[in-house]
Amino acid sequence: MTERISDVTTGTATDGAGRDSDSYEANRTTSNPDAYAGSRETTEGTVYTVTGGDWDEVLAEAAGDERIVMNLGPQHPSTHGVLRLVLELEGETVTQARSVIGYLHTGIEKNLEYRNWTQGVTFVTRMDYLAPLHNEAAYCMAVEKLLGVTVPQRAQTIRVLLMELNRISSHLVALATGGMELGALTGMTAGFREREEVLHLLEFLTGLRMNHAFIRPGGLAQDLPEGAEQRIKDFIAVMDSRLPDYDKLLTGQPIWRNRLAGIGYLPVDACLALGITGPILRSAGLPWDLRKVEPYSGYENYEFDVPTANEADSFARYRLRLEEIHQSLRIVRQAVDNLTPGPVMVEDAKIAWPAQLTIGSDGMGNSLEHVRKIMGQSMESLIHHFKLVTEGFAVPPGQVYVPIESPRGELGYHIVSDGGTRPMRVHVREPSFVNLQSMPAMCEGGMVADVIASVASIDPVMGGCDR
Repeated sequence: MTERISDVTTGTATDGAGRDSDSYEANRTTSNPDAYAGSRETTEGTVYTVTGGDWDEVLAEAAGDERIVMNLGPQHPSTHGVLRLVLELEGETVTQARSVIGYLHTGIEKNLEYRNWTQGVTFVTRMDYLAPLHNEAAYCMAVEKLLGVTVPQRAQTIRVLLMELNRISSHLVALATGGMELGALTGMTAGFREREEVLHLLEFLTGLRMNHAFIRPGGLAQDLPEGAEQRIKDFIAVMDSRLPDYDKLLTGQPIWRNRLAGIGYLPVDACLALGITGPILRSAGLPWDLRKVEPYSGYENYEFDVPTANEADSFARYRLRLEEIHQSLRIVRQAVDNLTPGPVMVEDAKIAWPAQLTIGSDGMGNSLEHVRKIMGQSMESLIHHFKLVTEGFAVPPGQVYVPIESPRGELGYHIVSDGGTRPMRVHVREPSFVNLQSMPAMCEGGMVADVIASVASIDPVMGGCDR
């Protein structure tokens, strides 16, 4: 290699013929430009091709090979989040696809080991930030299973109500962002318009639009506010009037159908081999929904259907999510009718935190009546309240796994307790992380433009994937 290096003191050329200084000088003084580089005539004029040195070998190795390695993301409006895709292309065809994750890593699972059991709710709600109430519910159900407590009926009904509202908002984001990424901008504006209706309702019911920390071990932080039932019925009426517009805008739209139909194909055997759940699995024809096959929170008492399809493509997943919104509205109607008066937190004072919370006039802190009740009962009550809030309650030693059906599939919490006031270990079976394995199977062999449609149909949320 050293003999290829140009001698800057003498001006030695780097190609084989030009290593001799005399021949270089002879070429340099000639009037023929091809002595330096080959040329060809084009409509834009003469184009020179520079040769010499090891550049010739690089070109020789790549001759006839049109493979291109391309980064798609993580800063890209069409990667459905902070997701990096490394694509190997031959022309417009994807020959190899790899996902690179971790750009939204938060270490939530490890952080849970340093917080008491109730404080953990404020962490898990931030994992899948499009389905915070599902994370809260699954985590609390696992803690309650270790504690051996049963949540009051009213709290169970409200949990189902909140989770289904959350499922609606999550599917609306999936439709809206998928439309945006494929250029259907009206679908995006409509999807986020309806999602705002859900978030306004959730803010009225829980106090926050997202990251609610409303579902707590043993029940709920507080009961629903006055007028909640009417607000929910008004929301249902709005959704019933607007949902048909999606069929007019997207389902029957030939461009939308052509961009999705037959794209991201993943049959049922591939789903089972990869552990894929949720709308992707149901689009391949398997009606697997944990609300039906392993009911929890009283889902066995609700009438609803589990929509399926056989096409196993992106268009089928779009239609399934739209139909699941209709089914969630059915459950919400029934939940409102099933709301019976009663407590929303277990009566065990060693677990119920914060006990009988009432909110102050500023909408943030405890009300004056609540503080007077705590301070005025007895010194022992004050000490107990202080220790319950700061240290938390102890959970018997053991380990459990509790799965629920999130908008993206099976969301499971494996929790280990050593008998203390903090978890020993929390591990989450996050559907976005598992489902993202299907990306290469969906994309390889297809066009690079179809990668966008396939990833949108997976609907990964990177906060849950990287957690």
